[in-house]
Amino acid sequence: MSIYALKPAFQGVLRPLVNALALRGVTANQVTLLACAISLLVGMAVCVAVALEQTVWLWALPVWFFLRMAFNAIDGMLAREHYQQSALGGYLNELTDVISDSAMYLPLVFVGWINPWPVWALIVLAIVSELAGVLGQVHGNGRRYDGPMGKSDRAVAVSLLALLVIYLPGQGLLLNGLLVLVVALLLWTLYRRVANGLKPGA
Repeated sequence: MSIYALKPAFQGVLRPLVNALALRGVTANQVTLLACAISLLVGMAVCVAVALEQTVWLWALPVWFFLRMAFNAIDGMLAREHYQQSALGGYLNELTDVISDSAMYLPLVFVGWINPWPVWALIVLAIVSELAGVLGQVHGNGRRYDGPMGKSDRAVAVSLLALLVIYLPGQGLLLNGLLVLVVALLLWTLYRRVANGLKPGA
């Protein structure tokens, strides 16, 4: 079970906006690049703020994660429903996702009572699990979204961690335990994507 299962309903809400953007000549690739640029700016700004012990700025993470999910849905719908699919768009979609995610996870490294190693493990495993998902398509079984810690699930998990840092300062044991749980679920997600990608006709 994954938050990814809610995607069709989310897309239905956004469809009128997507149609309006298409009429104005906005392209899927423009939306993809804009979302990545904003993610990098938000990630860097929050890193600086948290390093200066202004942890309240971690609120920017859940806010932007939600808005970015909308951006991601919009670029996908523009591509599929308005005939904008392209090889370049495929590359941009996958590459900007892992770049944006990494930028948004990085501020947790600067929280004084969080062990940075699980955060780095989160960043690396998130990239590897998305690579495993893409490889399913390369080997003929389609893009894999299996597992309990996909992109949307990670966004919720990191948003929760950010809020806990703000409202439960100094709770290193709790936060580190939750990070280890997220890393464990990422490992399971990676296994599921590889295993299911190898099944004939999966």
